This record gives sequence, structure tokens and C-alpha cells, in this order.
Amino acid sequence: MAQDVHHSPLGKTTEYVAEYAPELLFPIPREPKWRELGIDPQALPFQGVDLWNCYELSWLNDRGKPLVAIGEFAIPAHSPCIIESKSFKLYLNSLNQTRFASREALAEVLARDLSAAAGASVAVRVRTLDEVAEEGVARPAGECLDELDVAIDCYGPPDAGLLACDRAQVVSETLYSHLLKSNCPVTGQPDWGTVVIDYRGPALDRAALLAYVVSLRMHGDFHEQCVERIYLDLKALLAPEHLCVHARYVRRGGLDINPFRTTHPVNPDNRRLVRQ
Repeated sequence: MAQDVHHSPLGKTTEYVAEYAPELLFPIPREPKWRELGIDPQALPFQGVDLWNCYELSWLNDRGKPLVAIGEFAIPAHSPCIIESKSFKLYLNSLNQTRFASREALAEVLARDLSAAAGASVAVRVRTLDEVAEEGVARPAGECLDELDVAIDCYGPPDAGLLACDRAQVVSETLYSHLLKSNCPVTGQPDWGTVVIDYRGPALDRAALLAYVVSLRMHGDFHEQCVERIYLDLKALLAPEHLCVHARYVRRGGLDINPFRTTHPVNPDNRRLVRQ
């Protein structure tokens, strides 16, 4: 059952459990934040997914030998709940001394437990290290904004008024910045990331867009809501033919979180970036 985030293990001293304990998962309802952003939960203005990657996944095979892998979890953006990240880590650590007959058996258990916590079907892949190594480290698509010479004095709260566009010029382009930063709303810890914006619509003023991204710098919110805020602000400004906003956050505790929101069905690239 979903609970208030302040009852979660975030910011608290926690005993690590090394045997299977799905009850450690802590769901947080999306609806309060959706309503805060003016989103009707019955008519979401986006589709998408939250892609989580786990680099600390380990369990025992049926002979007691430890195995390691990288987990990939795709939580639908329409799911009633997100899963609080520390509880996610604690749950994954509870698999360390648990035996599974195969990777497939482990993936089935992960999908069952995470789907129950999120309230929607969660897709799971348990990937070998070689599989992930073959993909290498990716660069974001598009053009980077970060070398623009921009004077900035707004670091929060996020200010959509900073955004600007040229309505006489319609473009299709992909822009990105490594300067995305926000703070955990419970602990205040910094969350670092890269944001990628792909759209077709009136041309964004790039300096204004960079200033807007930086205006989230001291903002306290979860990764998912930060991306939804960016998506909504751009959608309101541009009324675009299509819009995708994808954030690639730096991992913490062996987990990275990569929310993806879009107007149209798109298969997001989940290759890790250099800081992940």
C-alpha cells in the first residue's frame, strides 16, 4: 500500500537485510505531485517510462554460488506509484543471500514484486556484464547547450518564464544539457543529471532554455516530477507537434533513474552516459 514519503527509509539509519524481503519496497503515490503540477490523473498529457538501472544486483544460484548482473527495470509513467529509491536498493540487497534457479526465475520474482509496488506491469531484464559492456558509453543525441555564454542568476524555484521561442521558425531538433541538478525533497541530497529534449515546434531560444534548466538547481523534487515539470513547461510554451524529455540521472547507491516523457510512442535509448 502506498504511503507518505516521510515514512520511507530515506534519511534514516537502516539495517540491511540479506535475504528476500519484498515488504521493503516503499510505494509513493504519483497523484499528489500530478495534481500539484496541474495534471489530471485520468487524462495524463504524456506517455513514457521510468528506466531504472541497478549495478549492484547479486544473488545465489541453486548451488549457493554468488552471481552478479545488471538489472533494468521499466516502470510505466502511468503507474499509480513510484518506488522510493532507498527502499528499492534495500529490496535488491535482500536478494544477496537468496537462491534462484536461473536468471529467468530471478527476473520473474523482480517483475512480480515491482509490479505490485508500482501498481502497473514493470518490465525487467537481468543483463550480463558482457551484454552491457558491449553497448559501451553513449553520447546524448543532438546538440549540447552547455558551452553557451549565458549570465544566470536563477537557481530555483524553477521558472518557466525564462523560456522563449521563435514562433516564426519551426524546427525539428534535439538539444541537451549536462547541467541538470535538483535536490531530494526529503534528504536535500543533490541529484545530478543530463536532460535531453527532442521536439518539433517553434524554435527554442537556446540560451533561455539553458537558463531554465539551471533554474531547477536548488529545487527539491523527485526525478520523475522534475522531468514532468520540464515536459509540461515546454509543452505549454511550444504546443509542439511532438515532444520528448528524457533525463539521465547519475546513479546513487548503485541505482540510476531515467524518466522519459513523450507525446508520441518512442523507444528510449537506455545506454548509460559517461557520468552514470
